[in-house]
Amino acid sequence: MNIHAVVSPTSPLWALRPAEEADIEAIAELRATVMRPDLERLGRFDAHRVRQRLRDSFAPGHTSVVLGPEGAFAGCVTLRPQGGDGVGDGTGGEGASGWWLEHFYLSPAVQGRGLGTAVLRSLLAATDAAGAPVRLDVVQGSRARRLYERHGFTVEREDPIDVYMVRSPGAGGGAGTGTATATATATATATRTGAAAPSVPSVP
Repeated sequence: MNIHAVVSPTSPLWALRPAEEADIEAIAELRATVMRPDLERLGRFDAHRVRQRLRDSFAPGHTSVVLGPEGAFAGCVTLRPQGGDGVGDGTGGEGASGWWLEHFYLSPAVQGRGLGTAVLRSLLAATDAAGAPVRLDVVQGSRARRLYERHGFTVEREDPIDVYMVRSPGAGGGAGTGTATATATATATATRTGAAAPSVPSVP
């Protein structure tokens, strides 16, 4: 069963499906569009490199495509099992120490409507239930940092380009909405990677 395609009953206007190799160019193009303003501000935008880095790191087994109304492509998100060395290497298994959230991009056409918050909350509901921390990084000055801070992420370290953040289970406003989709996302990811699936109880 393609459980990524199950629409959350608490948010009927969006769903997740497993990414496929055929999605790579659409996601690479979206990454270039979304990241361009921040990278230009930092003097680091390169039209080829911003797309190629996505192609080089694309992991369909850990990635979901965000679908908007009528199943239209609206974005993507990757949630990798994190190795015990603190690196989001996707090794998972018994040595996994949490999850690494990356490549969370939404089309400009759907930004500012609460979709990013809904998707993030559903993912964090699953990782909270598993008792696992989540890590990520954002570029300096990115507006996305405020979204993550509202959901309990705090700064671990930073450099002139990137801010590395972590969220402990239950911190901030993560759980509470989008439970069905959270379960689908985390279970499908774990099934394909061998990691222990974060499990979220159903909401009456």
